[in-house]
Amino acid sequence: MARRLFSAARALLPPVPAPTPAPVPASSSAVTEAAASLLPLLPCKRRKKLLKKLRSPRVAPIEPEAERRVPALDAVLDRDAAFRFLSRARSFMASLPPPHRIPLAEAGKLYRELGFPRGRSVTRAAARHPLLFHRTTVGSVPHLALTPLMCSLLEEERRIHEELLPARVLAVRKLLMLTAHRRIPLAKLHHCRSVLGLPDDFRDRVRDFPDDFRVAVEPDGLHVLELARWDPSLAESALERDFVVDERRVRRTFRFSVPHRRSMPLDAEEAERLDAATTFPLVSPYTNGALLRPWTAEAEKYRVGAVHEFLSLTLEKRALIHHVFEFKEDLGLTRHMYESLRKQTRAFYLAGTEMNWAVFLRDAYDDDGVLRDKDPLVLFNEKLQGYACMTGMDPTQSIAAD
Repeated sequence: MARRLFSAARALLPPVPAPTPAPVPASSSAVTEAAASLLPLLPCKRRKKLLKKLRSPRVAPIEPEAERRVPALDAVLDRDAAFRFLSRARSFMASLPPPHRIPLAEAGKLYRELGFPRGRSVTRAAARHPLLFHRTTVGSVPHLALTPLMCSLLEEERRIHEELLPARVLAVRKLLMLTAHRRIPLAKLHHCRSVLGLPDDFRDRVRDFPDDFRVAVEPDGLHVLELARWDPSLAESALERDFVVDERRVRRTFRFSVPHRRSMPLDAEEAERLDAATTFPLVSPYTNGALLRPWTAEAEKYRVGAVHEFLSLTLEKRALIHHVFEFKEDLGLTRHMYESLRKQTRAFYLAGTEMNWAVFLRDAYDDDGVLRDKDPLVLFNEKLQGYACMTGMDPTQSIAAD
C-alpha cells in the first residue's frame, strides 16, 4: 500500500527528592500581544518606539496570523530559552577535565559557550540552579564548579548515551542516505548534536563503526563523514511507515493544491479530489532530488518530505531553522522553504520569531504541547530541568551573590 503513496526509487549520592516537572513559561507571543495592547495608551513618541520594537525581526512572530498560533508549542521555545544556560553550561563544563571547574574570571568571558547574556554575571546565571552549580575557592581564586549531584547526573546521562548509541548510529545512517552525495561534514553533525541526540564525543567515535561510516579528509582539512554502504531496509520514511498504520491520516497530512480561477467553480468535495490527484503520489526523500526538475511540484514534494524526515530523526521532532539549513546543500533545500512549509499546516507548525524560528512536527505533539513519544534522553532532560528549578539545599553549596 505504501508504494501507492510514494513514487520512490529507494536507493552515587544519597537519595535526593524527585524533581518537580519544570514549569512552562508564558508564551513570548502572548507577551508581545499584551505589549501591543498598550499602544493606544502611550504618548506618540513612546508609541512609535514600542511599535518599532514590536515590528523588529527579533520580536515579530514568524506566524503573522494570531488565530493560527499554538501557544502550547510557542511555550516550548520559551522553556528552551529559560534553560539555555543550563544546557550549554553543563555541556561545556562536562568537557572539562575532572573536577569540572573553571575560574569565575574566565567563565565570565565565555558568554556564548555558557549561554548567558553578554554583559551579565555568570554567577547570577548559575545561582538560579543551586543544586547543579556552586562556587568554590581553589587557593584564593573563586571557581565555578559542578555540584556532586550534577556530576552524578552527568554520569547517568553518559550511561543513557551508551545505551542509545546503536539507535543514534542508525539515525545518522538514515540522515546520510537523505543527502545527495551520502556525505556530511562532521562539523555539521557536531553543531547539531543536541538536536539529533548525539553524545558530545560522537565525531571522535565514528571510526568505531567501520561497517557503517568512513571518514574522509578534504584538501582544506575538513573531515567529512561518508556512508559506507546503502541499506535498502533503511530507505523507508516515517510517512511510509505511518501509511501502513493509518492511511487516512497520512493522506490528510500534506496538501499540494492546484490554483484555479473563479471561472472554474468547484465545491469543497471537488476541490479536495483535485488536490488529492496532484498531491499523490508523494516523492520519497530517499530518492536523488538532484534529478528532479527545479520548481516543479515533484521537487517541492521532495524538499518538504526531506524536512519531514529530518525532523522525524531529531530528538524532539523539532528543530530551529538554522539547524535545518545547516544541511541546506546536503538535502537540496532552497531559500523558499518558509513558503513551502507554511502551506503544509497539517504537517508542520512554525514557532518563534522571524529572526529565530523553529519547525515542529504537529503529529508528534498533543494539544498541550507535550511530546507523545519521549526518548529516554528527553526524559532525562526533563528530570534535569526539574532539579534546576529546585532551590532548597545546604547553604554551604549555594553560590554567593555578587
